[in-house]
Amino acid sequence: MTNIDPILQMKNVSKSFPGVKALEDVRLEAYSGEVLALLGENGAGKSTLMKILSGVYNMDAGSIIMQGQNVAIKNIRDAENLGIAIIHQELSLLSNLSIWENIFLGNEVFNGLTRKINKKVLRKKSEILLKDIGFNIDVDILVKNLNVGEKQLIEIAKALSKNSKVIIMDEPTTALTDVETDNLFRVINKLKNENMGIIYISHRMDEIFRICDRITVLRDGKYIGEVKTSDITKDDLISMMVGRKLEEQFPYRDSPKGKTLLRVENLNFGEKVRNVNFEAKGGEILGISGLMGSGRTEMAKTIFGEYKKSSGKIFIDDEEVNVHSPKDSINNGVCYLSEDRKQEGLILGMSVGNNMTLANLKKYENGVKRINKVEEDKTIQEYIKKLSIKTPSADQLIKYLSGGNQQKVILAKWLMLTPKVLIIDEPTRGIDVGAKKEIYDVLNELKSMGKSIIMISSDMAEIMGICDRILIMHEGSISGELNRKDASQEAIMKYAVGIND
Repeated sequence: MTNIDPILQMKNVSKSFPGVKALEDVRLEAYSGEVLALLGENGAGKSTLMKILSGVYNMDAGSIIMQGQNVAIKNIRDAENLGIAIIHQELSLLSNLSIWENIFLGNEVFNGLTRKINKKVLRKKSEILLKDIGFNIDVDILVKNLNVGEKQLIEIAKALSKNSKVIIMDEPTTALTDVETDNLFRVINKLKNENMGIIYISHRMDEIFRICDRITVLRDGKYIGEVKTSDITKDDLISMMVGRKLEEQFPYRDSPKGKTLLRVENLNFGEKVRNVNFEAKGGEILGISGLMGSGRTEMAKTIFGEYKKSSGKIFIDDEEVNVHSPKDSINNGVCYLSEDRKQEGLILGMSVGNNMTLANLKKYENGVKRINKVEEDKTIQEYIKKLSIKTPSADQLIKYLSGGNQQKVILAKWLMLTPKVLIIDEPTRGIDVGAKKEIYDVLNELKSMGKSIIMISSDMAEIMGICDRILIMHEGSISGELNRKDASQEAIMKYAVGIND
């Protein structure tokens, strides 16, 4: 921290939506030359607070002070003019425009006489901005040709082009590789040394302790406290966030193993899935690990029928089944929870309740082929209670729920179908520690009921902490298998990179 006085203060900020008090008397202070972590469970109010700061929402009460002056932020332009920029988790670049066009979109420089965009000046400025953060690239390249890590750097350059003094980063590493994350942290440290203020939102504890100087914690829309990162442990920080001690981050529960519910023989899907063989038993959680691009998701979608297998056999309860579509898979008792909940798991414009029952509407049909709303609503309320879904009502649009609660709704949708085998792909990505534990508890309950859970995860600690067995994939094939007691990060990584000795 290089300045004594904060560059930014938010005091007694409150915000309500119909049926929900999103924020109540929340405060936050950010300093130049530091990285401030903003933490809390999903639904704690972090995004709402940052949307107020960046001009997306107007607060009901409270004040914002920028460089010692009270300011009014009524829209995004007001925030940008004050030097406040936000980089959203879902990047807002336009794929069919070039790098330089994206950086100066809405902030163009024009020739004095012709009033045409001065492309030469903007290209040069873009090159300087990118070079300043260590990114040397042809600024005429279309954004659609960049990887996620490169797009993240373009967003940072875009923020810097507006002379930003405070940059908000919302879950910036969710889709980044380890190398890209290291590069992002290098850039953040450079901005910090140049006296920039960074507000950093993440659920990844290792990142918080690596990159952040101070931490502000919200819970249930209220300010809980502020602490120096160096003065707190991970366990104590989790307790601040969830309001209770999490004695075990991964609550493993042993259950008797049942019969084989799913068996896959020589499964192939082009070059993505190659000669995969495994079986999943009732009463176990089978982990699928591997590096990005190893074929984990492709394998799951092939079993589920979203991708058509090139060859191989799938057996449910020792009977071979023909799976040509997800409907065939569901009819045979196999359900798949996608890693991309917003694109593939939910219909964002529909309600919580409608998203839950969408895959099982026939169950609620009456004699004249109409939905029995009483029975449907009864089941919806049962699962809202059972999974502790935080929503004002079943009629709330799903898009307004936090990520963790959205994930619980998808889980409810599939549980309503009482599957024999549940395949879950990155079930806790972007979800806070409290919601994670609640999901683990549900999985353990399903396991104790004799269901088979197949869990794909990039979180190695999660795989080792919650699973009974672990299969590791490399280049479309299963390169190794480990029992829970034999699993270690080193052993998993050896198989993940193709070392089998």
